[in-house]
Amino acid sequence: MNDCPHRPPCPGCPRLGAIGPSERALATLAALASSAGAPPPSVVLGSRSGFRHRARLAVRGRASSPKIGIFREGTHSLVDIPRCCLHHPRINEVAAALRRSIVATRSPPYSDASGLGLVRYLQVVVERSTERAQVVVVTRSASPEPARALFDDLAQRLGDRLHGLFWSGQEDRGNAILGSSVERIAGEAAVVERFGGAQVFYPPAAFGQSHLELAGAVVEHVHARVPGGASVTELYAGVGPIGLGLAARASRLTLNELGAGSLEGLALGVDALPAPLRGRVSIVPGPAASATTTLADADVVIVDPPRRGLDTAVTEALVARPPARLLYVSCGLASLEADLLSLLRDGRLALRELIAFDQFPYTEHVEVLADLVRTPADDS
Repeated sequence: MNDCPHRPPCPGCPRLGAIGPSERALATLAALASSAGAPPPSVVLGSRSGFRHRARLAVRGRASSPKIGIFREGTHSLVDIPRCCLHHPRINEVAAALRRSIVATRSPPYSDASGLGLVRYLQVVVERSTERAQVVVVTRSASPEPARALFDDLAQRLGDRLHGLFWSGQEDRGNAILGSSVERIAGEAAVVERFGGAQVFYPPAAFGQSHLELAGAVVEHVHARVPGGASVTELYAGVGPIGLGLAARASRLTLNELGAGSLEGLALGVDALPAPLRGRVSIVPGPAASATTTLADADVVIVDPPRRGLDTAVTEALVARPPARLLYVSCGLASLEADLLSLLRDGRLALRELIAFDQFPYTEHVEVLADLVRTPADDS
């Protein structure tokens, strides 16, 4: 894909038309692999258009001519993107419906300059099995009441394309998108996906990947490296797209997560497991740094931290008592590089493989799976 009706000025795809991760990212991974005595990294590609099943968009402009899109880098100057080629078509449809509802109900979009206006952001998540949309409208209000007419109009326009409609209030003038609470207006409470044979639930406040095809590929590669009967601990588990599918094979599965929305989805996923499997699973809420005691008896440890990388306490625990296998899923190349340096420094863990997933096409970002094993010397 080389053409886009929104470039310039849209900053969303700085490498539009490129195939695979950037040369810089691949060079960094190749150097990491070489320095650790591992083979060159492999690359997994996926769809490069229509792949985004999740989007967060800003709403600006005027009630008579609203704009819905993303900011130019480093500014609050919004680029309207009604025909984004990366979005699943349903996301563009929802944005178009919201534009019409704003005009019809004369609901003023938010102004960064004045701090006034009502409609601030739109979040859309498309469920693959039904292609219905979970929609969150974020307003500058303490309740959904000022936007009640907008919600009614939007729900009517979307009809059976709507999975669930939610309100979130964000009155702070900062850059946070969702407010502290999310209230359901209509429809279902959570989008449901399947990963690794398990149902995975995404309430609107939960973190989720946008490129679900490649997110599924990551899950498959992780599962292929977990032996049957292993005791497994996953830190930074989110709603459980990686871990939940291991319940059928693990002797024990411990899942740690901090975020309230993700914990809500994780609990739903555990409840949806067959009764015999639920007894194998335990959820440890809170920061990963406070859950390091769960690593002690784990045969396999899976970590999928945010872009900043592992908490220091987690790194220290893994270095002090390395598991037989450590599977590190990373969305931050710089932090992965720093963390691997720490994990490999004393030779108790060895890097077997790096796999790059082109999960963020046309950007400098890349998803990476690092497969590490405890060295034979440390087993003796």
